[in-house]
Amino acid sequence: MEMDANNQQSAVAESQVNALLGPDAGPFEALVSQLMSARNEDRGQAEQLFNLCRDKQLDIFLLKLMFTVRAAAASDIRAMAAVLLRKQLGSWSQLNVQTKGSIKEQILFCIQQEENQSVLKKLCDTVAEVAGNVVEDAPWAELLPFLFQCVNSNVNRLKVSALLIFGQLAQHMGPQLQPHLSTLHALFQQTLSPSMPNDVRSASLRAVAYFVQTLESAKDRNIFQDLLPAMMQTVTQALEMHEEATAQDALEMLIEIAGSEPQFLRKQLVEVVGSILQIAEAEGLEESTQHLAVEFLISLTEARERAPGMMRKLPHFIGRIFAVLMKMLTDIEDDPAWHSAEAEYEDAGETSNYEMAQECLDRLAISMGGSSVLSAASELLPVYVADQDWRKRHAALIALAQIAEGCAKIMTNISNLQPVVNMVLNAFQDPQPKVRWAAINAIGQLSTDLGPDLQKHFHESVLPALIKAMDDFQNARVQAHAAAAILNFSESCGPELLSPYLDGVVAKLLTLLQSGKRMVQEGALTALASVADSSKVNFQVYYDSVMPFLKAILLNATDKPNRMLRAKAIECLSLVGMAVGKEKFGQDAKQVMEVLITLQGSHLDDDDPTTSYMLQAWARLCKCLGQDFLPYMSIVMPPLLHSAQLKPDVTITDADDSDDDIDSDDESVETITIGDKRIGIRTSFLEEKATACNMLCCYADELKEGFYPWIDQVAPVLVPLLKFYFHEEVRKAAISAMPELLKSAKLAIEKGQAQGRDQSYLKQLADYIVPALVEALHKEPEIEVLIDLLDSLNECMKVLGTLVDPGQVRSMVDEFKQVLTASDTRKKERLERSRTEDFDEEENEIVQEENEQEEEVFEQFGECLGTLLKTFKSSFLTLFEELLPFITPMLAKDRSPEDRRIAICIFDDVAEQCQGAAAKYYDIFLPYVLDAATDANNDVRQAAVYGIGVCAEFGGSNFKPLVGEALEKLKLVISQPSAFQSENAMATDNAVSALGKICEFHRDVIDATQVVPAWLSCLPIRADLVEAKVVHEQLCSLMERSDPILLGSNSQYLPKIIAVFAEVVSSGNDLATSETIGRIANILRHIQQTMPAPALASTWSSLQPQQQAALQSILS
Repeated sequence: MEMDANNQQSAVAESQVNALLGPDAGPFEALVSQLMSARNEDRGQAEQLFNLCRDKQLDIFLLKLMFTVRAAAASDIRAMAAVLLRKQLGSWSQLNVQTKGSIKEQILFCIQQEENQSVLKKLCDTVAEVAGNVVEDAPWAELLPFLFQCVNSNVNRLKVSALLIFGQLAQHMGPQLQPHLSTLHALFQQTLSPSMPNDVRSASLRAVAYFVQTLESAKDRNIFQDLLPAMMQTVTQALEMHEEATAQDALEMLIEIAGSEPQFLRKQLVEVVGSILQIAEAEGLEESTQHLAVEFLISLTEARERAPGMMRKLPHFIGRIFAVLMKMLTDIEDDPAWHSAEAEYEDAGETSNYEMAQECLDRLAISMGGSSVLSAASELLPVYVADQDWRKRHAALIALAQIAEGCAKIMTNISNLQPVVNMVLNAFQDPQPKVRWAAINAIGQLSTDLGPDLQKHFHESVLPALIKAMDDFQNARVQAHAAAAILNFSESCGPELLSPYLDGVVAKLLTLLQSGKRMVQEGALTALASVADSSKVNFQVYYDSVMPFLKAILLNATDKPNRMLRAKAIECLSLVGMAVGKEKFGQDAKQVMEVLITLQGSHLDDDDPTTSYMLQAWARLCKCLGQDFLPYMSIVMPPLLHSAQLKPDVTITDADDSDDDIDSDDESVETITIGDKRIGIRTSFLEEKATACNMLCCYADELKEGFYPWIDQVAPVLVPLLKFYFHEEVRKAAISAMPELLKSAKLAIEKGQAQGRDQSYLKQLADYIVPALVEALHKEPEIEVLIDLLDSLNECMKVLGTLVDPGQVRSMVDEFKQVLTASDTRKKERLERSRTEDFDEEENEIVQEENEQEEEVFEQFGECLGTLLKTFKSSFLTLFEELLPFITPMLAKDRSPEDRRIAICIFDDVAEQCQGAAAKYYDIFLPYVLDAATDANNDVRQAAVYGIGVCAEFGGSNFKPLVGEALEKLKLVISQPSAFQSENAMATDNAVSALGKICEFHRDVIDATQVVPAWLSCLPIRADLVEAKVVHEQLCSLMERSDPILLGSNSQYLPKIIAVFAEVVSSGNDLATSETIGRIANILRHIQQTMPAPALASTWSSLQPQQQAALQSILS
């Protein structure tokens, strides 16, 4: 029976397909029409039938689509059929030769016959797509002659179509067009001429733009260089003829060139930028035209990697573009709704000009750097801030806030910062509330971008001004913003700096909490939270005043309009709890937790901010309560795991689809274009997911073995997120959590809290986590995250030790090679950039910052190697040798000091961990190490002299021939007049330690009577506390052996030795371990018993009172 039913269904499907693909065009056209239906159900049925036709009879199906494009009476059916045909061309290789030939012939026929612009555009896209597929296949001999014929015809739409196709062919079949570039140049020159209609010129400009962007070599691109004046003329003449749509179209293409091939514009940069600046400055043009002109100019400033420094060389450019943006920034109204202080009217009165100017000022400052932008700002802002028109005063302050991040380096210079702060604080007195708001906004932004310098130098003027601004009861929005600026200010503020102002700030914020305006209350809560967080224990004295208000809001703000108020109260409670500590918060913790548990159990709306705020609050409460938080974990974890597992809300459409599913005006959706696809991602979900992942990491870190019961649920959630490329913060949280999960499991096993599980469970967890981290290394696109991955891998290895198996170590080494190769490639690209003609000091600073990131990559690689060497000792050396070609080049003099330091540290680790087995690398590394012992850079010097000490200790006969040279180097380091000054002390201490090791292990090849006293004269060492413990323990050992050279003839050095011991003992456990201090006590007792009383008294009297007291206490 079932078989009969299936046969019946199959027969129905067959007949439907036959009807649709049969000679009658009607059914197939109806199907295409149904695919455009607004009703999901109709569209779904049509898609099923459409796919069925394709799957059953592909050739006939595509020919039917082609026929519909050619013959359907309705233009919307023809347009839809053309789009559908293009989307099916992925199956081109499966078609028979006749079908391919027929489609190619018919589609060119359609281009000739079609008069509807929309259909023609879609047909042009399809021709280009077919051409792209044909490249893999037999050549399409008829295509280029056809296109040249169309361009030379007298029919404008054919010219436009051919030019559109040429532009797209640049992307699809660039190499095949190589022989025709000079012909194409002549053709574009002809179609860009002023005698041509605007639509032809626009299409020609578009085609040139595509060629410029897709041609591989600069030589090929330069063939089109002399077309630039005609391209620019297309824009200016369209504007003269009031055809702004054409000008806008052309500007959009020029923006693409500016972003991807700015060097193409370089030879005529002055003229190009001059023309576009005139458009940006012109009166009476459509806003969107001016915005495109500005976007072109800002895009050029941002194209740093391809044209570093080019725009900074242009005279007057920054001054003019800054003036344009300032003028746009004055396009704002004083809308009464803004004064209502309701959240939804925050942007009331703002225009698209105002928003565009804000965004572009920020981008301009970041791309052009502080010096150039601050110079333009310092000319214009004082004029604006002194103007009678409040809009100009407002614009000056908003501009200042926007450029602060990009100008931070130069603005933090006190001579630049003083006038800026004065200008802003003066505006706190402005009669116009919007100007006062802008002044407070500027202080908030400057506090973030220029902190902690601004806080350090100007707290005495800024904080009182903000406290006073919170008295503006006539203007609630200004009041609320003053509270928000307190938050910005306190975030980069230490407790000691904030302390004198706390009484005034807290009192004022508590007054605002009682305000009738919700926005003011929310601002006050956020500020209180930040002040508590920055003040730490200093906040304890305010706890009893603040807590009742917070609890009242938590219990009473339960209606929908107050959701954000309650969420911020939760945040504030948790930060206050963390600041004051468990003892103080303990009395209220239980009640707060109960309210949160009740809230968590209630069904909150999807858009309720309480959920996200609670996730973070629970984690803070966990930090505050420590192990006492464990009973709450069963309540906290389920929703947290739910949030961590949220799937990204992603929409994927074709980049060129105008009827896409992505709402481009929806601020909660971020869109990125990759290839020919546009991807829209709803960011609110991602932020909640990132928060949840961060919180999971916090719990594992805080609760240690207490987190063990959750590992089996958390690991499968977080490990896949190591490759969650939609959101960097999610990846970072997952990466940070990996070592914490392993530590938790290891501690639980060691403390017998792992429900009977043993090391095999840790091994199983390691085998899940370590390969995933290594694989994530391979695919990570962001350098900052790559550094985190290496750090996480290193921490995991430290936890696991020898549980990391040889196969995993092998894959790590392979990955390290790939990471270092990629890093080297990036550095070479930057070197190429630095050789361009416009490269300048600003660009050099940026390149240095980027290279510092590469140094961090190398440093984390070095740390990983150090851990592998500590774990596997000489058995790791076979793999280490594969990495040598990546390490030894870093020792060269032309490398940065940091690269050289890391390379030397890697050798130090090899020498220390592999001891005798490392001797074979001495010839490679020691010449560099000895040379670096007197390097100008302290850190390089420290690594080198430490390495000499290690080789002296473990190198045996291999090091003996080098002892003389090593001594010379160490003597130079130690005898410098500034050797023991703070900046040099770490390197010097390590040199002293190395000298001690030569005295101990190579005394047979040195003049000990000279070297040992020289070593003793440098003691005690005080800067490097690790080496201090080693050196002072060595002094003990020599004294216990009554070393005659150390004591000198007639014990002449004994007073010095006692003075050293006295200082070591009086420093507590800083300069020696408690075991060494015990041994010192025994030595001193022995001296007390054997040394003549007068000599002892004389030595004793030379000691400081503090040292005498310390010795007295250990001897008594």
